[in-house]
Amino acid sequence: MADITIAGVMRAGAYSPNHIGNDTAIFNGTVEQLRKRGCSVTVYSEEQFINADHIEEPVLLAMCRERQSIAKLQQLEDAGKLVINSGYGIENCTRERMTRILLGNDIPYPESLIVNTNENVRPKLEKAGFKSCWIKRGDFHAMHKEDVSYVRHAEEAQEVLQEYFYRGITRAVINVHLVGDLVKFYGIRGSDFFFWFYPFDEGHSKYGWEVVNGKAQGLPFDLDHLKQICQRAAEELNVVVYGGDCIVSDDGTVRIIDFNDWPSFAPCRVEAAPHIAKAIIREAKAFLH
Repeated sequence: MADITIAGVMRAGAYSPNHIGNDTAIFNGTVEQLRKRGCSVTVYSEEQFINADHIEEPVLLAMCRERQSIAKLQQLEDAGKLVINSGYGIENCTRERMTRILLGNDIPYPESLIVNTNENVRPKLEKAGFKSCWIKRGDFHAMHKEDVSYVRHAEEAQEVLQEYFYRGITRAVINVHLVGDLVKFYGIRGSDFFFWFYPFDEGHSKYGWEVVNGKAQGLPFDLDHLKQICQRAAEELNVVVYGGDCIVSDDGTVRIIDFNDWPSFAPCRVEAAPHIAKAIIREAKAFLH
């Protein structure tokens, strides 16, 4: 396995809101597991990666999120390198793309509107029957708490969209609010590894929005069905290492509300890192031979 040489690209702190330590820990844990298995891994910060004249390694382990980093990953992928997660997959996890891909492939997801932030959305919300809903920046990954906003009526939604417009965010996704248990999950495409928990109950939070759904009721749901949905989403979005959130309704219906390329795996990173490393080695072997 010593013939597998990998460039590992870390995530810039600006893209790890309230989780810089956790994101660094899962990245370092994965690199350690790859090295234990005989791989050679050179680690780059996002800045070093962007400024590097040439990347020699045929395989890239990419946790980055900068626009320039994603563009460079895509160029390297097009030039014949293996990138995990794919630069195209990272881009697919931005909100508007993700919404279109999940809904377009019949993956359970909330009813949604995709809008310009400078338009009057009240008629659309009323026609769709949306009252409580979530407004999320559509163009890129969330970096600030204000990039995801919970609103209770159309007038409040309009105010939030206006704030987005003033901040230079031109597109937004509006998801209808789903009542039920909020479940967070982590997984690896093509692997048996899957971990889920109730984030509010465990005090796990990025922006504190878990309080909207509150303490889980322990509503029953089909775990195998959730795993299948997540594997399908990972395939359609083109990511190997993933995580996200879903809502379990009182009738057991499960719908994904967020899907992320390479999250922190904070509650399970010790267990997850070997599985991520094995998945990368499996993909690399298939690619190189």
